Amino acid sequence: MAVEMTMPILVVDDYKTMIRIIRNLLKQIGFENVDEAADGQEAYAKMQENKYGLVISDWNMEPMTGYELLQKVRADESMKATPFIMVTAESKTENVVAAKRAGVNNYIVKPFNAGTLKSKMAAVLGDF
Repeated sequence: MAVEMTMPILVVDDYKTMIRIIRNLLKQIGFENVDEAADGQEAYAKMQENKYGLVISDWNMEPMTGYELLQKVRADESMKATPFIMVTAESKTENVVAAKRAGVNNYIVKPFNAGTLKSKMAAVLGDF
C-alpha cells in the first residue's frame, strides 16, 4: 500500500524546539500535514477529535508521558491501530522493551536526521 504523503501526522513533545525540528525533518521528506501537542494529555484529546496517520511522540513529558499516551492509545478501540513512533534521548534497554511491550511501532533515539526518521517511518508505514 502506498504511503499517503498528505496524511496528518501528530508530533508530541514538550519542547517547542524539538517539535520545530521534527516538523522540518518531516517537511524535508515530503510530509506537510503536521499537527502538534505539548504533552500526552493534549495529544490524546486531539486524537479523539482527529484521525492521524502517524504519531511521533517524545517519551519524557509532564503531566502525561509519551509512554502513558502509547498505553492509552493502544487501549482505545478507536485509535489502537494508529502507527506510533517513540522518540527519546535515553536509549535504556528497559525503556525500549517497555515501549515494545506496550505496542510501539518503532523507536528513535535523539539526535536523529531526516534519513533516520524516513527509514523508521518506512519500517512502520511502508516505503515512500
